[in-house]
Parts: sequence; C-alpha cells; structure tokens
Amino acid sequence: MTTTPTALSTYASHVEHVASIWSACMSNSDFDAVLIDAGEHTPYFLDDQSPPFRLNPHFGHWLPEATLVGSVIAFRPGEKPVLHMLSEADFWHAPGTKPSWAEGSIAIEIHHDRASVIEAASRQMPARSAVISPSADAALPGTTNPTNLLAALHFQRARKTPWEIAQMRQSSKRAVAGHLAAEAAFRDQRSEFDIAMAFLAASRQMATEQPYSGIVALNEHAGVLHYQHYDREPPEVHRSFLIDAGASEFGYASDITRTYAGDNQSAFAALIDDLDRAQLALIDTIAPGMSYVELHDSMAARIAALLCEHEIINTSPERAHDEGLADAFFPHGLGHLIGLQTHDVAGQQRGPEPDISKPPSRYEALRLTRTIEKDQVFTIEPGIYFIPLLLEPIRAGESAGLYNWRAIDALMPCGGIRIEDNVVVGDNGCSNLTREAFASAAQGNAS
Repeated sequence: MTTTPTALSTYASHVEHVASIWSACMSNSDFDAVLIDAGEHTPYFLDDQSPPFRLNPHFGHWLPEATLVGSVIAFRPGEKPVLHMLSEADFWHAPGTKPSWAEGSIAIEIHHDRASVIEAASRQMPARSAVISPSADAALPGTTNPTNLLAALHFQRARKTPWEIAQMRQSSKRAVAGHLAAEAAFRDQRSEFDIAMAFLAASRQMATEQPYSGIVALNEHAGVLHYQHYDREPPEVHRSFLIDAGASEFGYASDITRTYAGDNQSAFAALIDDLDRAQLALIDTIAPGMSYVELHDSMAARIAALLCEHEIINTSPERAHDEGLADAFFPHGLGHLIGLQTHDVAGQQRGPEPDISKPPSRYEALRLTRTIEKDQVFTIEPGIYFIPLLLEPIRAGESAGLYNWRAIDALMPCGGIRIEDNVVVGDNGCSNLTREAFASAAQGNAS
C-alpha cells in the first residue's frame, strides 16, 4: 500500500463534498454534530487474538486510512473536521500511520490512549449529537447510530466523487495484475492454493488486505458461487478456472471475476466467449434513469438466448426467458454497488429514508434495485452455471424434455462461468474500470 492516495489533488474537493452531504443529512435528522468512531479490535470468542481490523466505512468516507484503530473524527457543519488520532505507546504493535497527506482538509490531534481520544472528541459536543460507531457502547456522547441519519448517509454514498473513482481505478489495476498472474498459474496446471498465492503476490497485498476473501475455483468448484476452499494439490485435469478476486486502494474496493477454459476449442470456451460479448453489449445500454431490476431482466433474457443458441435449452429464446427455463443457470443477482465496501450499502433503498425496494420474487437474490444515476459505481456480473442442486429437480420435472441433458452433463464438470466488471455511470454511458485496467496491463506488456 502506498502512503499517499492516488489523485491527492482532488481530496480536498472530496472532503468538501462529504461535508456538504453530512451537513444536509444531519440537519434533516436534527443533529448539530457527529462523532465518527473508526472502531476497535474485537477479539475472537475466548481468545486474545482478533480478526483483521476493518475500518468503519463512515469513518473511511472522510479518511480511509486503515491503521487508525480507536480514532474518532469530530464534525460540526461549517467547521473543519478534526481527527482525534489514537497513537498508543506500545512495543507489541506499531502505532497507526498519521495521514499527513490529509492535514489540509482535516485537522489532526494526536492522543496516546483511548480515554484521551474520547475525552477530547467529546469536548464541547452539543446536546443534539450523533455517534456513528461499530460499537453500541463506544462511550461517546450522543445518539448512537440513529436509523434515519444512517439511511440518508448510506443512500448518498452510492454516488462517488472523482477522488473515490480514482482510488477504485487504482484498485482495479492492482487486482488485474493479480488476475493475470492467476491465469498464468492456471495455464501452468497449478493448484487452487498456488493460484491464490500467485494472485496475492502479483496484486501486492496480503490475504487480510483483500476487500473480500477471493474465490479461486477449478473445475466443478466453479459451480459453488462463493467457493471458499483452496485445494493444495492440482486436479488431474484443468477443465476450467473461475477467479473472483479484488483489491483495495485506500479503502476502496475492486471486485473482478473471470472464467477460463482449459481447452480453448471446447464448447465451454465458446460459451465463455459468448457470455463475455453479451455482458459488454448489456453494459453498452446502461444510462442514468434506467432501473437496475430491468437491467438484470435484460441480462437474464440474453442468457436465455445464449442457452438456446448453444442448444442447452431446446425452445425459443422468448419462451426460455418468459417461462423462467434459464433461471436455474443464473441464480444470483446481476450486480451490486461497490466502494468502501465490496457490497456497498443502500442498494435496495428507495431514497434517503430507510424504506427499501425489495427485488421481485423471481430475482430475489438481487442486491441492487435502485434507479441508475450518474456517478454510481456498481458491478455487472452475469453467470451461467451447471449446479446439480438446481438442475436435478428440473431433470425430474415436467419441463425436462426442453433441456439437452447430454450437453448439460458434459458441461457439469466445468462448474460454471461468471464475468464481472466494475463500471462508473456517466452522463450518457459507462466507464468500465475493469476493462480499462486489463487494456492498460496489455499495453504495458506490449511495450
């Protein structure tokens, strides 16, 4: 991790934007000040060890420095935010990193114990103060995690500033370096464990620094959507490889998935290529004002058409989609908001209030149901899977005759396909952070 974020020149504008959002949300919720707690280490049950620290994303919205454990930001509208930084004198652990690069936008006060942080941050807080903290008993004065304020803040966070997008562009480049190394390890017939290690080394991150635990799946394991194990020994045959892995740059995530065939001349390889083209064609249709639910439905129709074209379903594309004959091959949502969290908050909120818009029952796994807006960043990740748990009931059902079970059984050992890009919505279309990163890497290799 670098010590200074990308595009530092736009950080001041980012903080001004965040301050304006928070000021408006606080005013609407009748709060005059807020204390934002970075969070503290929470030990495992009956243990003195803790899981890797994850910064409170509300703290990160102002200042995404992952080492600021136990610190607090105090903010009053119209005033400069103040970071009360915990820097303990401790020979067991290194102190947090002072974010000197942020001092033009955020005042910094250093404290040497948590009690001093709390005392200084709480000083002169007005009666109507809010506390945003991972802990319900953070010992800070004010109303902790008020529902209406949180909902309003979550809703606004979907639209990213130029500074945030710059961090996500950099995290995409970091992840793509890992993806390219992982594909090379797959072609070299390596194990899932070895491929995962190749990804981490090339993306220059520790496993605990990833925004989410990466998925490295060979053969039928690609049919387990969140496959979580790494075989230490390679399989006898490398039929397929699915990698869903990202990187983080100053707290901002990338989330990228690619699928490869062991035999580039196989029916599975052809299906990968066609899904890739369909995904790009769908991305070309994205514009502000569209419904993400309708976008998912459009992708589902494209997948139904592909399954008919590849003679996996033996009927018309229209019937395959309208009657849900292809739904078992694409059982998850098309995508989700992404930013400070891999699955960023408020994907189903109707507006700044806590009300949500649930996905339709047919697409109940869909995490994003909002209207598409400029400056939103989200994923587009269609998939086609051959999952016995979902397909066996169909094989035994009334519509079984509409499926080509010989083709399905031949593809079952490959598990499935997922292709995931991260896109930024513009005025008339999208910037594809993922494809840009792959293109940049290819250009760099060519030179």
